[in-house]
Amino acid sequence: MRRVSLLLILFLLCPIALIAQVYSVSGTVRDGNGQMVSYANVFLLQPSDSTLLKGTSADEKGQFVLNKVSPGTYLLKASYIGNASRAIGIDVLKDVKIGALIIDQNVEVLQEVVVTSKQPVIERKADRLVFNVENTVVSQGSSWEVLQRTPGVITVQEELQVRNQQAVVYINDRRSRLATDELKDLLENYPGQYIKSVEIINNPPARYDAEGGPVINIVTSKNISLGYKGNVNGSYTQAVFPKYTLGTSHFYKTEKLNVFTSYSLGPRKDFKGLENQINFIDSDGIFSRWDTNFDRISEVTTHNALLNVDYNFDSRNEISFAGSFLKSPDKSFDNFQRTEIRSAAQVLDSTFTTQSDLLENQDNFSGDLTYTHNFKNYGNFKLNGHYTRFSLDRTQDAQSDYFDPQGQFMRRFSFFTDAEQTVKIYTAQADLTSTLGTVNLETGIKGSFIDSQSGQEYFDIDNDVPIPNPGLSDDYLYDENVYAAYLDLSKDWEKWSVKSGLRAEHTQSSGFSRTLSEINNLEYFELFPSLYVLYTANENHSFAFDYSRKVNRPRYEDLNPFRYFINENNFIEGNPELVPSFSNNFNINYTLKGEFFFDVYYRDNGRYISTLAFQDNENLILRDITQNVLESTSYGFDFNYGKSILDWWYLYSYISIFHEDETFVALESDNQIAVNEVDGVYIDLTNYLTLSRDGTFKGELGFTYLSGFLQGSYVQDESTNLTLGLRKSFWEKRMLLSLQFNDILNKFNSRITSRYLNQDNSYFARPETQYVRLGLTINFGNFRLEDNQREIDKMERDRLTPK
Repeated sequence: MRRVSLLLILFLLCPIALIAQVYSVSGTVRDGNGQMVSYANVFLLQPSDSTLLKGTSADEKGQFVLNKVSPGTYLLKASYIGNASRAIGIDVLKDVKIGALIIDQNVEVLQEVVVTSKQPVIERKADRLVFNVENTVVSQGSSWEVLQRTPGVITVQEELQVRNQQAVVYINDRRSRLATDELKDLLENYPGQYIKSVEIINNPPARYDAEGGPVINIVTSKNISLGYKGNVNGSYTQAVFPKYTLGTSHFYKTEKLNVFTSYSLGPRKDFKGLENQINFIDSDGIFSRWDTNFDRISEVTTHNALLNVDYNFDSRNEISFAGSFLKSPDKSFDNFQRTEIRSAAQVLDSTFTTQSDLLENQDNFSGDLTYTHNFKNYGNFKLNGHYTRFSLDRTQDAQSDYFDPQGQFMRRFSFFTDAEQTVKIYTAQADLTSTLGTVNLETGIKGSFIDSQSGQEYFDIDNDVPIPNPGLSDDYLYDENVYAAYLDLSKDWEKWSVKSGLRAEHTQSSGFSRTLSEINNLEYFELFPSLYVLYTANENHSFAFDYSRKVNRPRYEDLNPFRYFINENNFIEGNPELVPSFSNNFNINYTLKGEFFFDVYYRDNGRYISTLAFQDNENLILRDITQNVLESTSYGFDFNYGKSILDWWYLYSYISIFHEDETFVALESDNQIAVNEVDGVYIDLTNYLTLSRDGTFKGELGFTYLSGFLQGSYVQDESTNLTLGLRKSFWEKRMLLSLQFNDILNKFNSRITSRYLNQDNSYFARPETQYVRLGLTINFGNFRLEDNQREIDKMERDRLTPK
């Protein structure tokens, strides 16, 4: 209670506002026909050299307000989709209201191609990189494809990474809490044309939770008016097995009430093939070679429902509820593998086959309630409460049959497991946004409380009779409480922009294993500073530096001391001894002419939590275990550049040269210290094309290359992906039809290898990356409405993500 009181005092001591001698500039933006231009950009410029001093966006009615403008003489200008108004001069000695800034909407005709959409624009801010994609050819596909085309984003094993770290995805500053595959499904069915911009935040500021890696924030378009809108959408994908998704969403808006609801159904059948090689080694070298072919067929029908309700009491007070429900009942896995065991001289010793059937049920419910009070001049105060309940039940029935070299049956090994996990998350927080004179202020407090209960029962099967095995059965209880407070301060000058922050977190956690009969208690207090500095010398040159300290806590599933079996010789096990890791992140950026971006970064990952594979040569076992490494570092150089080759052809390029290393204890090599490292390069070249006179037909041709990558104790070989996408809109965008081809060369999947000391194993996974997808969306009602769709922003939920 004493710690909670200290946090409350810290929050209450933060001043609300101070009055400075500043004024406002307001007005409207219209086109050449006198119509309002919604969401145009409005800029305040230095008269001497047109240096940007301040900017804002007009609202849905074309109205804008620039606050906190110091007395002086300025130029005022507006732009929208590549067109700009004439710059006008203004003297600010008091609040200024102008008439209208007029933007002429031009349409260019070039060899029977009418360019009606702008090209992607990359914008550097003090603490983030903004990729503006609204009304561009980039937005032609799904949201997943937009993210894959975003500068600095790399897809590794269907995981979005930024600078070789798993990224955290937000939608309108609301954090997504779905597992990796579920998030991919969601984004593949969320149209890219609804995205206004994508923000890449390598070092998130203090108002973001200290836990988590880089942030990808998707900002959706805003077209607000009253009424109703809805859509139905679907997609058909042909890979090894056909699969489809169906969904519908509905939104209703009045002056005070906004209601959004959606439901999607995703029946799918997936195939994954895998080739695995293990060379078991003794003092004389390789003595046994195991070659395995593994096939997995999974089937599931996922139900996903969302409900968002906003009610405005008046212009300053609002209450919002966001609820989501994800259910995946009776997800089945049909796993079959065949293994050949040979001597060092490649003579067949024996074979065995394993049939492993899994049945899984997963439920994920969350509710989020927020009260917001907006201050009269600037800022707001928010109170938020959140609840999540996640449950997972999984049974596994496995049977291995062993045969001699002539194919004669030798013996059978069978087992059965019954596992379950329930995680409950409660959070409460208060946030304040205001000013201290001309300094912007963000501060807040938060408490999060987590209760995780897991259990697994293991049975050996003897003549179809299950026999409990207490040594491989366990119950695991985990509780965690985190109390946090933060303060962010930012200020803009003529050429400088600075933002600094400090977050304090006190953590208490306790884990208890019934089988191990031990309790693991942790308690620690940590500070997480952040700093962002941007210097804009002129319109051609800008420099930026940023730093942040972060924490990475273990996922709940990784702490469970249970085993997930491929067969009795190959399994994944949790580790209740895991401890949080802390990282320090540095980045220096130079921007040339707003088109060329150069980044140099260094990251000390500390005792990073990594999944490492170890082969027990004596007992012929291969196991994956999550473990804290001894140390880990990452550094590299990034370059990206976008250029219009022709007015209808935009080429985007991104190149990353990087180094990754991890130093860890080799558990099956007499606990020697091992270092795994890789030097790699990533190249992304994407062509965005406007293929019709009216801009309704667009195309994309992309090529990516990754020379290699570090994955725990493994190193991934090179991979290449060639993609093609086409999109056509009809009836003023009331119907959208898309066609996508992925992994055209069938080179996206690659082998990963772990080879050091007495370890020598590798595998080549072949999921369904090569596919053709047909998508269709039909909008009805007032489909230009902005809905209040959002994701629930709670970082604690992210650690629910299963492997």
